[in-house]
Amino acid sequence: MAFAMRSSVAPLSQFCGNSTSSKSAQARSVTRRTNQVVSASSKSYKIAIIPGDGIGPEIMDVGKAVLEEAGKSEGLVFEYEEAPVGGQAIDLTGVPLPAESLKICQGADACLMSAIGGYKWDDLPGNLRPEQGLLGLRAGLKAFANLRPAAILPQLIDASSLKREVVEGVDIMVVRELTGGIYFGEPKGIELRDGVRFGFNTMVYSEPEIERIARVGFETARKRSNRLCSVDKSNVLDVSQLWREVVTRIGQEEYPDVELSHMYVDNCAMQIIRNPKQFDTIVTGNIFGDILSDAAAMLTGSIGMLPSASVGADGPGLFEPVHGSAPDIAGQDKANPFAQILSVSMMLRYGLNQPAAADRIEQAVMKVLDGGARTGDIAQSGEKVLGCKAIGELVLKAL
Repeated sequence: MAFAMRSSVAPLSQFCGNSTSSKSAQARSVTRRTNQVVSASSKSYKIAIIPGDGIGPEIMDVGKAVLEEAGKSEGLVFEYEEAPVGGQAIDLTGVPLPAESLKICQGADACLMSAIGGYKWDDLPGNLRPEQGLLGLRAGLKAFANLRPAAILPQLIDASSLKREVVEGVDIMVVRELTGGIYFGEPKGIELRDGVRFGFNTMVYSEPEIERIARVGFETARKRSNRLCSVDKSNVLDVSQLWREVVTRIGQEEYPDVELSHMYVDNCAMQIIRNPKQFDTIVTGNIFGDILSDAAAMLTGSIGMLPSASVGADGPGLFEPVHGSAPDIAGQDKANPFAQILSVSMMLRYGLNQPAAADRIEQAVMKVLDGGARTGDIAQSGEKVLGCKAIGELVLKAL
């Protein structure tokens, strides 16, 4: 079973087009290459590496090492080109998403990112903050669907802040619309009106935008337990009224076999904590999905364990941990690299169509957890705490 995700989840390649074919034979020189010799039977892939900020470079180093080791037995060779995004890009170029970085990502077979942002850039104007780089990258890749799994691992049940009987058996997939809604809507800004400053954003969705994310939700649900919960705020927001109407129509016309329910976002936030096992697949808009997926992630005990994928109709997918850059522990070898490692697995399985290599990584992670290895965020009282590098070495050994 794919880690933190049922094997029956819709393949991401279904939503991101055929990005699995190698384009590396004609690829231009890249800044970082593997030193392996490509045999006739080898498969070569271009990977855009976004090292990120804070703990990002530390966990990325582990992720790349695991990718190399897992690929060896499958005859996989990887070419890497670094694409600064976020705070790193601001320090280097003055903008959070340089044009060259976007070009690198668009030309890759898949994009592997760590985490971006940090206190260092908090005082910059809104349009120059690191997070704008991530939003721009998602838009530039046309990655409109974000898939966020949240499943309870038996080794880590006691790491959850909720009771065992509440979280045991939880397996949720949050399908979040990623390139529309209030984060991208216009107009937005801060302006002076009659001597008073006003801040404003616009939450807007078109019917086609809702249709395409609804289909991703229904397809994902169909390959899990045939249950989809659409989350909105249609009792207050006009945009949510359209959302509910369109999702209902798509369900009735195209997916009559999928059980569709609707829930207000405030109630959903409560129910995820109160009775998370009632949910299987959730589909929702950008800002609601941003919040609910983090809430669902914490059911597992630590946000440091969960990967994610952002995909579109065509082109490379973006694979990244769901956690932040944790600048307070950067450079201290305290970071949890498991989510980065499992983002590598998701990339192999769903972005590059290499399930055997993905299986090797997931089995290695389970073996390391079975052996009792823990980072500080998932360790229980009395358990030995290991650092980022040590966890990485154990996973490499298990591979």
